[in-house]
Amino acid sequence: MAAPPASTAVPRASPSPPATGDRLDRPGGKSETAREDRNAESLDRLLPSVGARRSPRKRSTSQCKSEPPLLRTSKRTIYTAGRPPWYNEHGTQSKEAFAIGLGGGSASGKTTVARMIIEALDVPWVVLLSMDSFYKVLTAQQQEQAAHNNFNFDHPDAFDFDLIVSTLKKLKQGKSVKVPIYDFTTHSRKKDWKTLYGANVIIFEGIMAFADQTLLELLDMKIFVDTDSDIRLVRRLRRDISERGRDIEGVIKQYNKFVKPAFDQYIQPTMRVADIVVPWGSGNTVAIDLIVQHMHSQLEERKLRWDMAALASAHQCHPLPRTLSVLKSTPQVRGMHTIIRDKETSRDEFIFYSKRLMRLLIEHALSFLPFQDCVVQTPQGQDYAGKCYAGKQITGVSILRAGETMEPALRAVCKDVRIGTILIQTNQLTGEPELHYLRLPKDISDDHVILMDCTVSTGAAAMMAVRVLLDHDVPEDKIFLLSLLMAEMGVHSVAYAFPRVRIITTAVDKQVNDLFRIIPGIGNFGDRYFGTDAVPEGSDEEEVASTS
Repeated sequence: MAAPPASTAVPRASPSPPATGDRLDRPGGKSETAREDRNAESLDRLLPSVGARRSPRKRSTSQCKSEPPLLRTSKRTIYTAGRPPWYNEHGTQSKEAFAIGLGGGSASGKTTVARMIIEALDVPWVVLLSMDSFYKVLTAQQQEQAAHNNFNFDHPDAFDFDLIVSTLKKLKQGKSVKVPIYDFTTHSRKKDWKTLYGANVIIFEGIMAFADQTLLELLDMKIFVDTDSDIRLVRRLRRDISERGRDIEGVIKQYNKFVKPAFDQYIQPTMRVADIVVPWGSGNTVAIDLIVQHMHSQLEERKLRWDMAALASAHQCHPLPRTLSVLKSTPQVRGMHTIIRDKETSRDEFIFYSKRLMRLLIEHALSFLPFQDCVVQTPQGQDYAGKCYAGKQITGVSILRAGETMEPALRAVCKDVRIGTILIQTNQLTGEPELHYLRLPKDISDDHVILMDCTVSTGAAAMMAVRVLLDHDVPEDKIFLLSLLMAEMGVHSVAYAFPRVRIITTAVDKQVNDLFRIIPGIGNFGDRYFGTDAVPEGSDEEEVASTS
């Protein structure tokens, strides 16, 4: 849902707002004399003192400033964890992320306002995307101009709007994206790009945030930060000299030649498309509070609520899917299940026979990988017509905590296999699975991925893990879900949402109880394996959360 019209976005606090949008002034507006005094004080305080030595040249890069799992502010640390489901029972995204655009002149305080909004909003999985990351790659001639402060970085043509639009579209769709890191000291993109993922809220800030029509259509709320030009100049001087290694003459030259004309021609006119205008930037706490209130109401409307009971009954009496493969129940396999299901089994025996089953399960799963014909020569000088793996690489991803117990078995049969981890737990208030942490290898989209969890009851955590892999561009038919024990409900849930995911297990039990535990089941696998105390009755940490 888009932000409300400018006339109704938030109550006006200024007695004479402009026609461009709601202007949120602080109560008790300052007179022009007071404003000038304030500006003079700010200039005196912020300008480098005459004769002061320049600070050493520092490497300054653009940042997309929301690195999970936490965000530090001046007052506290906000843990950006516990992301609730962003997809429906079909496995597809139900609602797009809420995108906020923050525009305004250079050094107007956009990033500070964004961080204050994030702190006040206090919701998990917020991505702050800076337009500074998207400067175009300069030619050799442009590099020379930039070195002498003769290149206009404040013109729309300086930005890669195609990359901005494609990045924002993917983030809104819940996808993983790679964002360039721009080095302001060398005026170039760094070799390594930053990966961003998991946006329920996207805050996009930049001087040209409202300069492209396609980009405007992606923004659900548009906020213009309006700060006096004198203050912006002082902030720019302070930043460019102390952080970017520039000299005062060069900064002023660039400001007069490019920055100020660009603001008048390209940036200030975009104020009219803003839903909300915030004077004085981060000092306008009234405006920020009203913005946050509106955002909370929008996010509540977009919230997806899971119905575990409905999920449980959705596939009753259906035949098991063709994508399911169950390890042949030989007397040996049946015997090992008997041991690990027995509540009297000691921890040592439980671990030993669980590991044996894991090894058999993974060996069985590898037979579903693609193989191609190949010919090798034996030590006797004879050709042997055999098979070799036809993919690029195999990556294992464990759903913590129980899934990590399967990693040694995978490493034992797959040489140099890469390992990633995903932590999913149940929210005890909502009963929903929540994504708390993930660490995936680079370029995982090219691999066959073995997703490991020891038990799957409802399928809620497995569905979330598969969705994470899909969001990182892993093809659905390259995902193999492995589990020692599954309930029919979990099998159906995963297969219904992701019909091309291969599901492989050693056994399938028919029922789950009212607490969504597998019946007859195996108990809490993580507690039995690690020897930890059992979780309180009803919380079902392993089978509903990190192992479902």
